[in-house]
Amino acid sequence: MRRPGTDPDNVRMEDVLCDFCHRQWSADLPLIEGHQGSCLCGRCLSVAYAEVVLRNIGSAPAGYHCTMCLESGFDREALGRADEPGWQSPAHPDACICRRCIELAAKALEKDPDFTWRRPALSPGP
Repeated sequence: MRRPGTDPDNVRMEDVLCDFCHRQWSADLPLIEGHQGSCLCGRCLSVAYAEVVLRNIGSAPAGYHCTMCLESGFDREALGRADEPGWQSPAHPDACICRRCIELAAKALEKDPDFTWRRPALSPGP
């Protein structure tokens, strides 16, 4: 997302915000862009990945709209992914991301040579 008042002809790094936590993009915060300027930072991706991919827990409400790919619950149902869990930002409940986008974002950020982002792993139990 863009900070309100951003000049569309002169978007600066500090004008770009994560849709899920509203942190501004910086040289030490990896960020991935979705459709229509939606953005997800590496910190939020780590939380979403751990919750949805590793623990198979979805916090997004039924029929949620993915902020990154713009798919609705109806779209996922038509694609045979109706039961796919998603993550809802606890700070900004209007921001949700589907499992498919979480996995795609994780693959992309791991390949980015400018950052050392890695997928979280489940901690071994006691």
